[in-house]
Amino acid sequence: MNQLPEEFKFTYILASIIMLFFVGFIIFVVLMYNRKQLLYLKEQQLKEAEHQNQLLQKELEKQKVLEQERERISHDMHDDLGAGISALKLQAEFLKQKAEDDELQSDIDELLKTSEEMNISMREMLWSLNSGNDTLGSFIDYAMLYTRNFLKKTKIVLLSQCENITTETPISTEMRRNLFLCLKEAVNNVYKHSHADTLKLSFSQEKNNFSMKISDNGIGIPDDQKEGNGLRNMKRRMNELSGEYNISSKDPGTCLIFKIIV
Repeated sequence: MNQLPEEFKFTYILASIIMLFFVGFIIFVVLMYNRKQLLYLKEQQLKEAEHQNQLLQKELEKQKVLEQERERISHDMHDDLGAGISALKLQAEFLKQKAEDDELQSDIDELLKTSEEMNISMREMLWSLNSGNDTLGSFIDYAMLYTRNFLKKTKIVLLSQCENITTETPISTEMRRNLFLCLKEAVNNVYKHSHADTLKLSFSQEKNNFSMKISDNGIGIPDDQKEGNGLRNMKRRMNELSGEYNISSKDPGTCLIFKIIV
């Protein structure tokens, strides 16, 4: 009877050792499983990263091909179409010098006007195709140049203002093209409808937010006037860029503000 507690004690110790061994074995198995899972996840992440890298490389190669194609088209237009328009203009001017009939001279003047418009349109397309112009600084310079050239034969005085512009900020070709077309429409509306003698072109940047403001001191927009195609096109273009478009009419003048994230 005195030996029973000793046997019980030995059995208890042995059972404890077996249990500890079993628990240790389970912990070891769990740790090994987690380690394998972690290695598997890292391997999957590495494969995914390699896949994404391959996709990125393909996209970069595609962009490079597109950029090369844009440059090729730009050069072809400049060399072929530009030379053709210049030749047409020279021939028209030569014919005008020889023409004696007033009606014929008027027709030739129209031809010269058309060729000049074609030349301007071609320059705009060349500017939009050139990927080297995909910066805010380039867009602002061209917008100012266009507006200045457009208004130089009118009585409208151009004022300009730039605030906090980081000229090297990248801007996509689509963004600068749509912004330019909005500017072009707005400046044309000022010339045609505003009766203004001053147009102010303002550009500002706050981090990634870029704003273009076009304001005049004209008669404004009558309350009963319906929204025309020009205003609808500007609104559509800004929606395509996920940007903002606001127009306000006051006495005097009209103010248009275009905002995008660059």
